[in-house]
Amino acid sequence: MSAGKTLRSALARHVRARPRAPFLLAPETGRALTYAELERQARLLARFLAALGLVKGDKVGLFLHNAYQTAALFLGSMIGGYVCAPFNLLAQRSQLAYVLEHSDCKVLFTAREYEARVAEALPRARAIEVIVIDPDAPELFLPARLPAYSPLPLAAADPALLMYTSGTTGTPKGALLTHANLLAGAGSVSEWHGLAPADRVLSALPLYHINGQCIVTISTLISGGSMVLPHRFSVHEWWDLVERYQVTWINMVPTIIAYLLNGAASGPGGRYPSVRFGRSASAPLPPEHHQAFERTFGIPVIEAMGMTECASTVFANPQDPARRKYGSPGLPCGVEARVVDPEGNELPAGRAGEILLRGPNVMREYYKAPELTAQAINRAGWLRTGDLGYRDADGYYFITGRLKELIIKGGENIAPREIDEALLKHPAVLEAAAVGVPDAYYGQEILACVVLRQDRQCSPDALLEFCRSELGSYKTPKFLHFLDELPKGPSGKIQRLKLAALAETAPLP
Repeated sequence: MSAGKTLRSALARHVRARPRAPFLLAPETGRALTYAELERQARLLARFLAALGLVKGDKVGLFLHNAYQTAALFLGSMIGGYVCAPFNLLAQRSQLAYVLEHSDCKVLFTAREYEARVAEALPRARAIEVIVIDPDAPELFLPARLPAYSPLPLAAADPALLMYTSGTTGTPKGALLTHANLLAGAGSVSEWHGLAPADRVLSALPLYHINGQCIVTISTLISGGSMVLPHRFSVHEWWDLVERYQVTWINMVPTIIAYLLNGAASGPGGRYPSVRFGRSASAPLPPEHHQAFERTFGIPVIEAMGMTECASTVFANPQDPARRKYGSPGLPCGVEARVVDPEGNELPAGRAGEILLRGPNVMREYYKAPELTAQAINRAGWLRTGDLGYRDADGYYFITGRLKELIIKGGENIAPREIDEALLKHPAVLEAAAVGVPDAYYGQEILACVVLRQDRQCSPDALLEFCRSELGSYKTPKFLHFLDELPKGPSGKIQRLKLAALAETAPLP
């Protein structure tokens, strides 16, 4: 029984039309999860969870890497009427302990390799049933005999997904998303990109991140297509997977694009005729990398932007290459958008301020945090994103930074991204990120952290001189750190606050 559009009804539609069509292809094992098999496993999982005593809306935790059963559990738990709570594998013990307690999850599925980490983080005051599985197994190997079971009623307004923010700015917040939110967010992606049953996506983004969940998994469920889901991203295997599975689009983040370009540095790159477009989101894509990728591989890249609180995509560039704008995440996608000043007044085109969003994909609430919810979503339904930016005369949005990451030097606001993009123009620079550090005279000074390309060298003085030519003296970093890699979240987004913490513990040059 279901009322309105839910993940269950979306799956049922494809099971009726194309039961044997593959939904997921697992490269490590060669297995294919069909739509009919996904429905069968979802029913079995729901019956098993009911036998454990779970009721509608109870939380089912996942602490797993990408794999066949991870995808089946992710969708199956929500289709069964429960709330899926995927936890970040990169979380520190204190963060994992917090979300396990705060989420109220009754059951946690994990793999043998994570069992010890889970045991250390389990709450003492409340029991959680921990179930260790083989993520690559064709079956969950649940008990052969289970009590009789009637499927739980399901409605569009029912909660489906509990996603915790990274917590880099404090205690993680749990965004609670309904079936309607997820279908609206992923549905706008499917419609925007013209996805159809013949489409097949390659993505290595984790299923504990909103991008891997909505942009890849749920949009595939809506379109009736298929997804190729390796355990993790590999530069050496990426293009082999493209050719082996004849994928029609590839889902990336800027870090993946940078490493694919770096891997092709010794040659002209390949050509992959099955791929009609690539998609980049979760962090700003430097225009230099965007254009270089298209030249090197002959694949048009659509830059977009999403938020956990909005079931991912909120801006996207058009499919038509002639209408794309480099450096912009694009036009509003499935949402209304506006730019406001600190008092909440809407600003005209060209004026920078905070970006607000409103639409059917905006989360129901922050779980067990009514005050935070009220601060984030006003009475008219507008969500404060915390992103700074502006829209141009054509309605395209440009992101200049985050409110909490803005560098304020001598009273002047400096967007870190402007410095990042100047550094990335240098041929020796693979990745770059600027942050503000305390300064006795200016309040804040600029620190830039840089990763150099393989087999390339550049002295700090030469790089700073390059910045002066691009930015002028005032916005040129005072300090440079050369690193082997930049700290990132699961989607590849650079964690600037960790760079600022690094500056506090390591002497500045």
